[in-house]
Amino acid sequence: MTGGGFPPVSPVRAGLLCRCPRCGEGPLYDGYLKIRAACARCGLDFAFLDSGDGPAVFVIFILGAVVVGLALAVETLIGPPLWVHAVLWSLVTLAGALAMLPPFKAVLVALQYRHLGTGPTPGAPGDAAPDDDPRDRTGPGRP
Repeated sequence: MTGGGFPPVSPVRAGLLCRCPRCGEGPLYDGYLKIRAACARCGLDFAFLDSGDGPAVFVIFILGAVVVGLALAVETLIGPPLWVHAVLWSLVTLAGALAMLPPFKAVLVALQYRHLGTGPTPGAPGDAAPDDDPRDRTGPGRP
């Protein structure tokens, strides 16, 4: 779903370039992983976009599989001392995680935009009223 007369932008392309999911041109981040308040190019409000822990989970699974495979290959071919493994794979894991997190988060944000559009609609079915706190519910066995 796109809005405002903007041509459709590939979520993967926008994500890998860390760009706005609507126009594909404005930067998505204001810092390392902090999403901007709005797109500097098209004005899309990013307040409704939240990737949660998804990017970290994907990075852990993918990077873990790659690092373990490489560590096994290096052990089989070269057989370095354990301290070399500890230093080498710690640095590779840290560098890989830092490099992979921004684009993975941006791809998930772009996919969220693609499937949710321009954000939640106030008063839509299933939305709780702002003053409706689920902890205040009373029922059988509750005062």
